[in-house]
Amino acid sequence: MSDVFPAPSRPDASFPSAESYRAAYTRSLEDPAGFFGEAAADFLWGTAPTRIVSGSLPDARWFEDGTTNLAWNCLERNEDRGRADKLAIVWEGEPGETRTLTYRALRDEVERAAAALQALGVETGDRVGIYLGMVPEAVVAMLACARLGAVHTVVFGGFAADALADRLNDAGAKVLITQDGSYRRGAVVPLKANADRALERCPAVQAVLVVRRLAEPPVLVEGRDHDWSTALAAASGPVAPVLVPAEHPLFILYTSGTTGKPKGVLHTTAGYMVGAGLTARHVFDLRDDDVYFCTADVGWITGHTYVAYGPLLAGATVLLYEGAPNAPDESRMWRLVETHRVTIFYTAPTAIRAFIRWGDHHVTRHDLGSLRLLGSVGEPINPEAWRWYHRVVGGGRCPIVDTWWQTETGSIMLTSLPYAVAAKPGSCALPFFGVEPSVLRPDGHPAADGEAGLLVLDRPMPSLLRTVWGDDERFRATYFSRFPGRYFTGDGARRDADGYYWILGRVDDVLNVSGHRLGTAEVESALVGHPAVAEAAAVGRPDELTGEALVVFVTPKASVTTDDALARALADHVATEIGKFARPASVRFAASLPKTRSGKIMRRLLRDVAAGRATTGDVTTLEDMSVLAALRADEE
Repeated sequence: MSDVFPAPSRPDASFPSAESYRAAYTRSLEDPAGFFGEAAADFLWGTAPTRIVSGSLPDARWFEDGTTNLAWNCLERNEDRGRADKLAIVWEGEPGETRTLTYRALRDEVERAAAALQALGVETGDRVGIYLGMVPEAVVAMLACARLGAVHTVVFGGFAADALADRLNDAGAKVLITQDGSYRRGAVVPLKANADRALERCPAVQAVLVVRRLAEPPVLVEGRDHDWSTALAAASGPVAPVLVPAEHPLFILYTSGTTGKPKGVLHTTAGYMVGAGLTARHVFDLRDDDVYFCTADVGWITGHTYVAYGPLLAGATVLLYEGAPNAPDESRMWRLVETHRVTIFYTAPTAIRAFIRWGDHHVTRHDLGSLRLLGSVGEPINPEAWRWYHRVVGGGRCPIVDTWWQTETGSIMLTSLPYAVAAKPGSCALPFFGVEPSVLRPDGHPAADGEAGLLVLDRPMPSLLRTVWGDDERFRATYFSRFPGRYFTGDGARRDADGYYWILGRVDDVLNVSGHRLGTAEVESALVGHPAVAEAAAVGRPDELTGEALVVFVTPKASVTTDDALARALADHVATEIGKFARPASVRFAASLPKTRSGKIMRRLLRDVAAGRATTGDVTTLEDMSVLAALRADEE
């Protein structure tokens, strides 16, 4: 039985009690048109929608007879509400310099960027690639595209040239916005050089805007490349927001699959706007005096929804940080929190486990008294990491919202509301408004309480993807063919007797050991619950006897000495926690695990290492190639 952390009392919260949540949730299911129609009324519309939701999955549409503009709602709407001089963005570069933009200054910059794009021939419906580091210009570029009704596709700055080219070509991008370079652990990421190589095979790209970040001026290709600052200074404005139909495409974001062509997830304007704004406001209980810090990169969906659009729709002050969490040392995150008086901190479980491994002293040496709310995003958080986060970072006083959602859902689907719903460490709690999840057996019948199954969403939500760019057949086959009329998330889950949801990881990460189906997340959670373990990853390798054999890669805590005795103790620990069938066949110690720059463990690379085979898949998102090399050198 999991321990329960009651929601702290806050009478002025947007949802201050379990009763207030339940009443709103019930109404959102019984009267979705009324509930979301009222939510939509908080936004600016050229033509107010009268058809709130129509059709069913996979063809549902939201607010389809309305017109609006997302940048208009992020900018002028906040100025109209008295926030013109409020800080919208506070930025700190990895070397330590800072910049700030008020809502008025941000609108001015967005208008100039939109005018510069217009001067390069960008029109409503055109696609614009964005390949930038974590600089304010990344948010400006996104908003400038939205202001024009152009469709942006942000490509994560950690992708190499080939991956960038594939995405630009698939989207048919007309213009690329990039920068000379960004800083990461003191080194320069050569974004412009990567872009130049990519553009050798991107014939549709007609022009490039280059943001300057480094001391040396970048080499500009005559006739194609334009300096960002020069172009914005020469641009004529102001540029009024283009009012687009509610279902007008807003952005394409490519998911990173382990094999095959990446999927260009397409989100549309109004449904995404309402989903992002509503969740940002209520899940984080945002208020005017908050300083909000989400550690995600804008190249991922978390950066889109909860760095850029959602917080700005809610009128928040957003902290952006350019670099790595351990540059120049492992205290960097907490210095940022202390310096900028951050009140809300939203990060990934992999980052939290890294913080644990680095040691409590990096946290406790800083004054984190400004924090009032913590969040987790990206993958299931194991209970031990949750408790550490609550105790050490939150000082035992900050509620934690453990959120589950996907690139495809666009906004948070499962979460606790911080001052209304009790938290259970490791559970993403309850559905957000309008979300109706189910846990199904493979045959489509409902799973019993406590039984592992497949997570589906039974009804349309405003921010759900509309299609896969250029491949509607793939969209329908991937998400709706297994359970017609329901969105299949691809995740395993179970629901407990209290109605709380527990995500078990991707269905692809379920092992079959001697006929037992075993979720890797469950094994990893058991391992991290051991006092010697900071982080763990579980994978399978082929085995003639059992079908698959369980191999675990373990990063120990800093003070722990690794040896065969510890390996046996950890194997015993898993067997005790889960069952003898789950005893790992091999426990391997690693100083670090291979991760993307967004902090996700690349388990497919570990599967290759465990099976003793060469890695042939894409490794462009790998943060540190030396980690993989070290694992190879240590192969048994």
